[in-house]
Parts: sequence; structure tokens; C-alpha cells
Amino acid sequence: MPIILITGAKGQLGSELKVVSKNYYGYDFVFTDIDSLDITSYEQTSEFIKQSKPDWIINCAAYNLVDKAETEPDQALLVNGTAVKNITEVIRGSECRFIHVSSDYVYDGQSNVPYNEDDQANPLSAYGRSKLEGEKHALLHQGSMIIRTSWLYSSFGNNFVKTILRHSAEKESLRVVFDQTGTPTYAADLAGAIVSIISGVIRNQIAMNSGIYNYSNEGVCTWYDFACEIIKEASLTCRILPVLTKDYPQTAKRPAYSVMDKTKIKENYGLSIPHWRTSLIKCMKLLQ
Repeated sequence: MPIILITGAKGQLGSELKVVSKNYYGYDFVFTDIDSLDITSYEQTSEFIKQSKPDWIINCAAYNLVDKAETEPDQALLVNGTAVKNITEVIRGSECRFIHVSSDYVYDGQSNVPYNEDDQANPLSAYGRSKLEGEKHALLHQGSMIIRTSWLYSSFGNNFVKTILRHSAEKESLRVVFDQTGTPTYAADLAGAIVSIISGVIRNQIAMNSGIYNYSNEGVCTWYDFACEIIKEASLTCRILPVLTKDYPQTAKRPAYSVMDKTKIKENYGLSIPHWRTSLIKCMKLLQ
């Protein structure tokens, strides 16, 4: 029975993987979070992996406080960089496959066409730099697959969808930036894609091709468009007011454009990816 180890299992993606895992029989899913496995400790990581002998590791653990990372870059680097290095050092040379989740914030947002995996990474923030560092460590293991994703939300954890719903219930209007363009990603869709890839490789239906892949839902929007859609689906009366990034000061610099080209992951692994609006409706139904 293939053993699949998940780190950061209490986060949005880890929680969605727990839900998806119930549809897959004949696999042994091992869910861990910092209370059971602290991947920033090499000793703990080494001991845990050597004892559990996983065939696959999905790393969902992340420091994702984008603004806070500007004032504590070492902490971001520890979780997003060093911890990845700890995992790959333990599994290097072994048959264990590694799926590491990264971010669209490794791109600088200067493009006006969707980013593909070969485009130069040039992060603008401490968070983005820490995620890129993690990618570099992940690629040192020959069986690694990096999945860059964007604007993740879920019915679990804290995210933009829940923030908009919470604030719009208390306020008559909300200011949301309209000059940052990307694509929301429903964590349940990403979790489904990851387990479907693993299952396909295990059953010899598809080949595991290492390297970097982009994954988000289909379609394009701004944070303003996303907020408007959330309000519409929730039938709320709160007005969403568009503002420029420069008029909405945040500590960390965000890419103005981070739409990603998903051709590679779709063709390599035969994935069909839903449009962000379709997936938002699914998530909103769960939240309501």
C-alpha cells in the first residue's frame, strides 16, 4: 500500500487533501502538522521520514503571512526554504516522490501575458523570495514536482473569500484593489488534481515528470472582480469600491499581474481545470 505523507495538514490545502483522500482506497495517507512533525527541525524530519517510509510526500506547510514576512524574513525563510531543504536532504537518492506547493509570488508581475514555468522568477517580496528558495531546494531531489499556485481559498482556514464575507456583513462598503490581476484557486480543486496525479502515476497510467508546474483555476480577474463575485453569490448588499494599489498601502509588494499558463500540467497529467467562478460557487455553497 503506497504511503503518502502530507505536511501542513491543518491548512487550507491539507484540509482539502483530507477530504479528497476519502475517495481513494488502497492508499495510506499520513497527515501531519507542526504538532506531530516540525519540518523546520532536520532531526525530527529525518527520524519521522525514516520511520514512516513514505512513497510520496506532499508539502503543504508554509509561512504565508505575506506582509509579516517583510519584518520577519528569517521565519519565512525557515518554513518556506530550510524546511524544504530538510525534506529533500532526507529523501535525496531515494525513490520517494516529492510534491512541493509554491506560489505565483515568485513572479514579478511585469508580464502582460500568462506566465509559463520557464519565465524568469523575480520575486518582489520576502515571502516570494522564501518560496523561490524552497523551490531551489525541492529541485535538488530528482523526484520532485513543484506546483505554483495563486490566490488560494477554501471553506477551511482563513482566506480572501471568508474575509470579504465577514467584513461585508459588518460594513456598507469595502475598498478592494482593481489593478492586481491573477486567478483565484479553490484549494479543493488543487487537492483533487494532486491526488489524481499521484494515483495516475502509481497505477502506471501517466509518467511522473519532475520540474515546475503552474496550477490555478481557469479564467482571469482582479481582486475587485473576485470580491464583487463573492458579494453577488452571497446576495449581500455591501458595495465594493475599486481602489489602486498605491491608495491601499500594504507592507509587501505584490505582483500586478500573476496569471499563469497551465498548459504544461494539463497536457502532462490530463487534467481538466474548472473556471474560478464555477469553483467559487461550490465553495460558497459549503460556507452557507
